[in-house]
This record gives sequence, C-alpha cells and structure tokens, in this order.
Amino acid sequence: MTRFALRAAALIVPLLAAGPALAHGGHTEGFGAGLAHPLIGLDHLFAMLAIGIWAAQGGLPRPWALPACFLGGMAVGIGLGMVAAVPPLEQTVAGTLVVLGVMVALTARVRAGLAFPAAALFGLVHGSVHGLEIGGAPLATTLGMLLASAGLHALGFVAARGLARRDMVVRASGAAIASVGVMLLVAG
Repeated sequence: MTRFALRAAALIVPLLAAGPALAHGGHTEGFGAGLAHPLIGLDHLFAMLAIGIWAAQGGLPRPWALPACFLGGMAVGIGLGMVAAVPPLEQTVAGTLVVLGVMVALTARVRAGLAFPAAALFGLVHGSVHGLEIGGAPLATTLGMLLASAGLHALGFVAARGLARRDMVVRASGAAIASVGVMLLVAG
C-alpha cells in the first residue's frame, strides 16, 4: 500500500466504520461507557473528527486551542444537561455537523476570535445532549467522554496534517461529514 493510501485510509476508514448508530442511546454509567459513547454515536464521532481536521487546516496560531475550546464547552454542556432542563438538541447537534463539514470542505480560515467561541458553542451543544443521558457515575462517565473526544480530535488533526498534500481527500471528508449532518437532520 502506498503512503498516500495509508494516510487516506487513516482518515476515511473511521468515517466509514461508524455503522448505523444514528445518535444516542442512554448511557450506562462509568468511565468505559463514557469512553465508548463518542465512538458509537455517529453524530459525535464525525463532529470530533471534524474539529481535529478543522484545527489542522484552519491556519490558527494555536491549533490545539480549537479542540480545547470544544472540550471546555462540552464539559460545561454535560454539567448543564445533568442539572438543567435543556431542550432537545438533536437537530442542533446535526446542524453542527453540517457547519463543521462545510468548514472542512471549504478549508475555511476563520479568525481565532470567532473560531474558538464557535468551537466552544458546538461543544456546549454536544455536551448538553450527553449530560441529559448520563445515568450514574457522572464524573467517571464525563471523563471517559472527554478523553475519547480528545483522542478523536487528535486523530482528525493528525490525519489532516498527514494528508495536507492531498487536499481533495481532506475536503471530501468535510463533504462527507456535512452529508451525515444533513442525513441526521432529515432523519430527525
């Protein structure tokens, strides 16, 4: 296998391997359940990868700060979802996929002053949905979710940086992410 094919597979295989899990089941509880959730929820899997890809291609002075803002927003959102009456946000979560996918597909360069708050807001939305579903062991479940999300951000970042010379593959992944968002909006 060529080096390009390996890099493309590193980006595309996780996107295709997600299977039919369309959104959320209830969380059981604990670290393992939290760790698994971003990997089995199609909307979250694609969003986490998209944030990493966007960070890699966004031309930001501190690209690591984009995923950090998302994770911070997600942590706050989880807390809000556990304690407040948050309205159902599944359609909004799907909408974030459309926006993130388009940003990646267009290789949008957004100033840090707008990109970081947007990432935090997207994280807040995703986290709120998570918080509504956490049963017991909220701290351990949250830590698992945040760790898995950070790993997916890193995977998206590394894959996009590795494929920087193959811009069309990265852009196509953005189009695929946006398409999943549209599919979830229509299905919802």
